[in-house]
Amino acid sequence: MTSPQPSPQLQAALAAARAASAVIQRLYRRNLAITLKADRSPVTEADVQAEQAIRAVLSERFPSYGFYGEETGQQRLDAEYVWLVDPIDGTKSFVRDCPFFSTQIALMRAGRLVLGVSCAPAYGELAWAEEGGGAFLDGKPIRVSGVSAVGDAILSTGNLKTLAASSAGWSRFGALVGRVNRLRGYGDFVHYHLLARGALDAVVESDVNILDIAALAVIVREAGGTFTQLDGAPVTLATTTVLASNGALHAPLLEALRY
Repeated sequence: MTSPQPSPQLQAALAAARAASAVIQRLYRRNLAITLKADRSPVTEADVQAEQAIRAVLSERFPSYGFYGEETGQQRLDAEYVWLVDPIDGTKSFVRDCPFFSTQIALMRAGRLVLGVSCAPAYGELAWAEEGGGAFLDGKPIRVSGVSAVGDAILSTGNLKTLAASSAGWSRFGALVGRVNRLRGYGDFVHYHLLARGALDAVVESDVNILDIAALAVIVREAGGTFTQLDGAPVTLATTTVLASNGALHAPLLEALRY
């Protein structure tokens, strides 16, 4: 199986990701000045320039589409098509010279995520997927695992602050940890790429932004997995929690967590 001919939208998203990658690679490990946004999250010159590069490509090719960017804000969110962009998801890693950061570009059509590109320039991976076309990592098709028993599963976690603040939720999560085969905390884009290519079986996060995971949701789904909020609800612009799995494990994990 080879990658199908990409749509004009996917071609644009891949070109935008590569434009951002050129900016990021030029500025990585340059000891850039850091400013803090209102939510105390860091932002650098690389974040802003990378998003400007992405926006330039996407707006030139699809000027009528809406745009929701981490750094440059929201425009025409009521449009049928809306781009969702995080130029550097993992800025805290970026500024500490840790390669676990990525560019995330997704496309939403009428409220449904239909395309995703996840580019990790320092890590050396480029993943993408388009609804109905399968998922690909560095040009090769990828597929989730076939693990169906919780006791055989590898579970990875990211930010769990909100879950940890809930005594009942944390207790149920702790019980689940005792049941799985292995617990890891790869975080950010890394564990979603691993999930989509079958190297682990489920991901739990309780504190995310839609821009962090929109593209990854499409990639996991097109690789055969299931991607919801921790309570099983569909992903929306307001999503802050994630349960992603290979599909076979989704129902038992939802039952175990009862978020």
